[in-house]
Parts: sequence; C-alpha cells; structure tokens
Amino acid sequence: MKTILLVLFIMQCANVSAQMKIDFSDPQELLYWYRVNDSVMGGVSQSNLRLEDDQTYFEGNLSLENNGGFASVRRVGPLSLGSGNKPILLEINGDGRIYQLRLRTNKTLDGVAYVAKFTSKVDEWQTLTFTEDDFVAQFRGRLVSRAPSLLFTDVKQLGFMLADKQAGDFQLAIRSIRQ
Repeated sequence: MKTILLVLFIMQCANVSAQMKIDFSDPQELLYWYRVNDSVMGGVSQSNLRLEDDQTYFEGNLSLENNGGFASVRRVGPLSLGSGNKPILLEINGDGRIYQLRLRTNKTLDGVAYVAKFTSKVDEWQTLTFTEDDFVAQFRGRLVSRAPSLLFTDVKQLGFMLADKQAGDFQLAIRSIRQ
C-alpha cells in the first residue's frame, strides 16, 4: 500500500512539474524574447516587448511600406509544454486586432510555424484556450499541407505575430501564458 501511495505521489509531482508558465513578474524573462519584424525583407514595421506590472506588452507600429506588413516576437528560452491533452491558456487584453500565436518545433529563425489566429477585444481581458488541433502549419504565410501534426511536447519556440494588413499602432497586453 505504501508503495502505491508513493508511486501516486511521484506521478502527481511529475505532473505538476510538467506544467508550463511564463513568469512575467521576472525581469529576466525579456532575455528569452527577440523581435522578428518585416525589416528582414525590407519593411519598416516596428515592435517592442516590455514588462510592466507583472505583464508584458507586445506593441509597436505595423507598416505596409516597402512590401512589409508583419511584426513579431519569439521566445527561445527554456520551454516545456506538456502533452496535448492540456491546452495552452493565454490571458490577453488587446486592441481589437487579429494576432497569431505561433509555435515552432525547432530553434531556427526560419522554417515551419504552427499558427493559431485570435481576435483580441478592445480594452477587455480575455482568457483564450488553444489545443494542438487549433494550429495549422505555415511557412511564410502559406499553408504547409505535408507538415507533421503539432505535438506540444515538441515545441521549442513560442511567439506572437501581427500581420493583419492594417497599418498603424498596436498593443497586446499579455498577463499569462500557461499550460
């Protein structure tokens, strides 16, 4: 009986430790994030990620000049998503624009991204839920039909992108990313 209880306790501890949460109360969190804007192809969009009051702000200006039109940030630090039976939860406050939650299964700058689009509400906190099935494989905005199915356990990068073809300022407040 003691052995069974010990095994159950260990399993419970392993399950708790497998939960992922990005901690925006830690100023060091910004070290794991970097920007990838349309400047990589001649565009002039600008974005920034800043921490304030235990939340982060993905903000900037989306420009369509010089065939541009996207702004993004990615997290490449330690990331341990659990199995697909646990969704990713985002707590956001937006500006009414359509953003993308982007996951990558490699650590490179380019390649297939698994994309889930969401519409933020203006000045209203939302908790959004994403499962593996909510993501579609894309490469530079085009669907990749022969990409393997997404498994959260394979994810190495997480990020946000704005590419809604609407020039102007944007701001997405992110209070929590967890699984």
